[in-house]
Amino acid sequence: MAASLRVLDETASKNILSCKLLVVGAGGIGCELLKNLVLTGFQDIVVIDLDTIDVSNLNRQFLFRKEHVGKSKAQVAKESALNFNPNAKITAYHDSIMSPDYGVDFFRKFTLVMNALDNRAARNHVNRMCLAADIPLIESGTAGYLGQVTVIKKGLTECYECQPKPPQKTFPGCTIRNTPSEPVHCVVWAKHLFNQLFGEEDPDQDVSPDTEDPELTAEAGQSALEQKKTANVAGGIERKSTRAWAMETGYDAKKIFNKLFRDDIKYLLSMETLWKKRRPPIPLDFENLPHAESEHPSTVMRDQQLWSMKECAQVFRDCLSGLKEEFAKQGENGMLVWDKDDELAMDFVASTANIRSHIFGINQKTKFDIKSMAGNIIPAIATTNAIIAAVIVMEGLKVLNGRIEECKQVYLNRQPNPRKKLLVPCALDKPSPKCYVCSAKPEVTVVLNTEKITVKTLEDKILKSALGMVAPDVEIDDGKGTILISSEEGETEENSDKFLSDFNIGNGSILKCDDFLQNFELKVIIAHADKLEDDKEFDVVGDLSELQAKPLEEQPANQNGGPSNQEEAEDDLMVVDDVDIIKSGTKRKADPESDETGAKRMKSSGDQGDIVIL
Repeated sequence: MAASLRVLDETASKNILSCKLLVVGAGGIGCELLKNLVLTGFQDIVVIDLDTIDVSNLNRQFLFRKEHVGKSKAQVAKESALNFNPNAKITAYHDSIMSPDYGVDFFRKFTLVMNALDNRAARNHVNRMCLAADIPLIESGTAGYLGQVTVIKKGLTECYECQPKPPQKTFPGCTIRNTPSEPVHCVVWAKHLFNQLFGEEDPDQDVSPDTEDPELTAEAGQSALEQKKTANVAGGIERKSTRAWAMETGYDAKKIFNKLFRDDIKYLLSMETLWKKRRPPIPLDFENLPHAESEHPSTVMRDQQLWSMKECAQVFRDCLSGLKEEFAKQGENGMLVWDKDDELAMDFVASTANIRSHIFGINQKTKFDIKSMAGNIIPAIATTNAIIAAVIVMEGLKVLNGRIEECKQVYLNRQPNPRKKLLVPCALDKPSPKCYVCSAKPEVTVVLNTEKITVKTLEDKILKSALGMVAPDVEIDDGKGTILISSEEGETEENSDKFLSDFNIGNGSILKCDDFLQNFELKVIIAHADKLEDDKEFDVVGDLSELQAKPLEEQPANQNGGPSNQEEAEDDLMVVDDVDIIKSGTKRKADPESDETGAKRMKSSGDQGDIVIL
């Protein structure tokens, strides 16, 4: 018997021994959580994680060792946790929790679900599955020294999606392509270039100069457009895409370098309007790079060094050669996926970002710093994970013992608050009547141009990405029951490239959306607009507008002593997607026990993606 069971009363001990737990995630928090659970005496645990162990995990995910690198996190975590309590029964799945294999009936098998996830999509999905199965969920996360634990129970508390998350912090395409002014702009461009050459080609990630830059006058824009027609011809062959042209050159490093960093830059200089109030860029030639060599002390690791332009060009050439070989192995329709832990991919982005920064007079960054920006990385502190995992178990014990009304949202601060507390408990909030996930009548309004939005865009970008569905079925509420989208493969494939207006969908049209896997139904009201602000493709509004979170750049700086920018991150790093940060000094509903009013959840966003606490 676990030692902890001897200090708990008989009822609590029985509840621990008889309950069946689902732990989703076996990373930073997940490892600590599994260890805590088996030491507490829990006997029946299922753990699911899709990831494999990377060497960068070893400094904080203490169930893993060097010999485990490359193996399933879930499986190794199970084997390691059993060393603490061989009597426990742990079932491990190396799989995605969003797989159709784990439907509502699967979730109903459990007494309690505990999240230790690192992305918003999976969090949304588990939230909906627990609501559908009416199973309590303990949500958690950490971001550096900050952390949070909250309990979610259908009908009693806010669900994970009651508080709308902020939109991703994005940069206008013309800034990325024409007028970068910050290192992160060059990093985004470099990642786009990687995809254009080797990854999934996306028209929204074009790296060529943008002739539709709003700063250009009609005359300048027309002049640039004429030059673009000429610039798109390389060696007498009209270039269809960046990748097609690069393949025709055999991925020749010199030709690609000069096209990207000399010819395209000269073309940008022809857009004179852009440089009236800016420092104009200076083109680079592969054969005539600056002579200044960097001096790297022998004690400084390569990733912490600032590379010279010649070093960047050499890295660029070597990476092109290596990535070309990797790309060829993928087959005719294959592609490479950018990964911060892939040495070739990371070096490619670091070198190209620094070359572009040099051209535009922007401070260059080390590979270490660029990795932070490119991967949305913030420091991961092992102690924070341990504290949050302990709080998860404590809140879980309350739920199991029928004392859910005593559960709290618990925040971990970086520094003690005025009452000298690092852990701040707050009362759980009630469900939002305007939540489109857990309210009695889930509905949402989406503003878009029905003549420009295709059915495929509706499915992928709106229903799946923005609204968190996995396999939606969509019926037009037109009295005929027209099926617009089917989750059955191939049934409505012919609709994909058609515009919504082709189905007489216009202002005020209603779409009945049903995700069978999530047991989730949603009414989507379409509001037609010829053009949206900031050239958005669509906007989710209506009842959500009052709850819309502000983007990070509009929010005040962190006042808890936590990192307010990526440059303050330490060398123990973890990729994250969404951060819930504690904001001190802001009024919140007082907790009757702690009388604390200074803790408030604040949503923020990352540079190239959502940031979600782990």
